[in-house]
Amino acid sequence: MATILAQLNPRRWLTGLWLNRDFRKLWGSLTIVHFGGQITFLALPLTAAVALNASPFEVGILTALEALPYPLFGLFAGVMVDRLRKLPVIIASDVGRGLALAAIPVCAWFGVLNMAILYVAGFFVGLLTVLGWPAYQVFMTERVGRENLVEANAKIGVADSAAQLVGPGLAGALIQWLTAPFAILFDACCFFASALMLRGIPAAPTDEPKEVARSVKEEIREGLSVIWHNRTLRALVWSIALWQVFRHAFIAIVVLYAARELGFSAGHVGVLFMTAGLGSLAAAGVTAALNARFGMGPVMLGGIAGTGVAWLVMGSATGSYWVASIVFGLGLFLLDLSAMVFFINYLSVRQAATPDRLLGRVTATMICLTVSTAPLGGLSGGWIGEHFGLRTAMLFAGAGALALAPLLVWLSPLARMRELPAPHDPVGTQSVAEEMAGD
Repeated sequence: MATILAQLNPRRWLTGLWLNRDFRKLWGSLTIVHFGGQITFLALPLTAAVALNASPFEVGILTALEALPYPLFGLFAGVMVDRLRKLPVIIASDVGRGLALAAIPVCAWFGVLNMAILYVAGFFVGLLTVLGWPAYQVFMTERVGRENLVEANAKIGVADSAAQLVGPGLAGALIQWLTAPFAILFDACCFFASALMLRGIPAAPTDEPKEVARSVKEEIREGLSVIWHNRTLRALVWSIALWQVFRHAFIAIVVLYAARELGFSAGHVGVLFMTAGLGSLAAAGVTAALNARFGMGPVMLGGIAGTGVAWLVMGSATGSYWVASIVFGLGLFLLDLSAMVFFINYLSVRQAATPDRLLGRVTATMICLTVSTAPLGGLSGGWIGEHFGLRTAMLFAGAGALALAPLLVWLSPLARMRELPAPHDPVGTQSVAEEMAGD
């Protein structure tokens, strides 16, 4: 009996960061948000397409507006994250996003829902994510330490995988039962639950702001300077920015493609998207082994190429209902396997290469620069889908991402990167323009 009890002791299987109480709360809150996000990912475009009969280009505009706050406010958000305590920013962001999403079912209940309301809600969710997401990443780094970054990001990858494994099926069922606008209320409640959970994290010395308020322009320039002087971060900025064009072209039309081109119901789409969760779960388990075998850089390049192949597979889905379902599901599995392998490493590289005092600024600046092209992707995907067909838009995304991989091998240092870089804090007061001119 003693042996059985010893085996059941949580200490035997709760190891590493699972023993860190703050990390468990952060992980739990993000898991809740990821579950809710799976519902909105399906329900928001379905609300536009089914409830409001929106065109592909109108859905593309919705996707673009959700990403527009990144280029508009991302650099300023980085300064704010470094100046403020991170946890209150994260909690306020969760509450605000919950309220913005709750407005959609409320308007639907009163019969006044239209595309303009979806546009405003999508924009405000994006705006608050611009502040909340970098604050979350910096706060996590402060609480777990740099030496635990890869483990932390892998565990967060598992949370995302679990959400993608179960969330889409739940989303499909809720949409079928409640209709898309009212299913979004579940996501709003997830943000409120996350905020409540995070309030239980006690203060710590690492919470103190790392920077004293100075000129906003000077602090933005300093964040840009760190990225410009680090060849790896610089290469990641332009490569991910290009990739985001194709990713958001995909996001803009994938639900419409599945519903209108392939004839899948909301419930069936939800079940198929569960295969993406299997891909993410597989990535969380194999990334460390792949890094040890091939090095972080080559694995990241493989992840980028894999997303392109996945979109081409999904764009090729045809034939009978079940054949198309299998091909579409296989593409989703490959997409999230590839993307998660890339982003587990990308997050770890970005956090490891950035000095502590600039972590919030560089994190937000990197997000701003890499997602600044996303509105163009959303508009492009919607426009191509409306004028040349949804399948053509899907193939455009796949071909573009696949062509990006050899360009990265040629123009970036990623192919030669084998392990995490050390933090680099450039010294000097040159302007970014002068630094760029002299580089």
